[in-house]
Amino acid sequence: MQVRDIMNINAIRILSGSSMSEAAELAAMSNASGLFVVDDEDNFVGVLSEGDMMRATLPEMSEVMQVGRNLSETYDIFSEKGIKLGGESIDNHLIPDAITLAPDDPVFKAATTMAAKKMRRLPVVKNGKLVGTVSRGDICKAVLRK
Repeated sequence: MQVRDIMNINAIRILSGSSMSEAAELAAMSNASGLFVVDDEDNFVGVLSEGDMMRATLPEMSEVMQVGRNLSETYDIFSEKGIKLGGESIDNHLIPDAITLAPDDPVFKAATTMAAKKMRRLPVVKNGKLVGTVSRGDICKAVLRK
């Protein structure tokens, strides 16, 4: 069985150059933990994870110490960083050299890669173009059948 046999062709895409605010809205609307970044010609550029977006807004320990460790003031730093980050381009925060699969790869490769790297979903790329995704659920559904 190959990746092409189980992949989802409806990947959640976002255009390179979009704002972090747009990415956060798309991630929330689609319930996606990661967004696949493409250019105008659908060439795969990288991955923007929801976790990386959230971590970018968290205050540094030095910032928390400066405000005296007051929870309310710490939240203010968090909020201010989020507002500032929202206007930035996703290109500054994406993972450009993401692990990818090819449609011809065996499903076993997808499964072992996800297990080893603790990943939930991988992009499927052919000739530089994003053609789909494979999730752990896709693998389980294909392999754990009657």
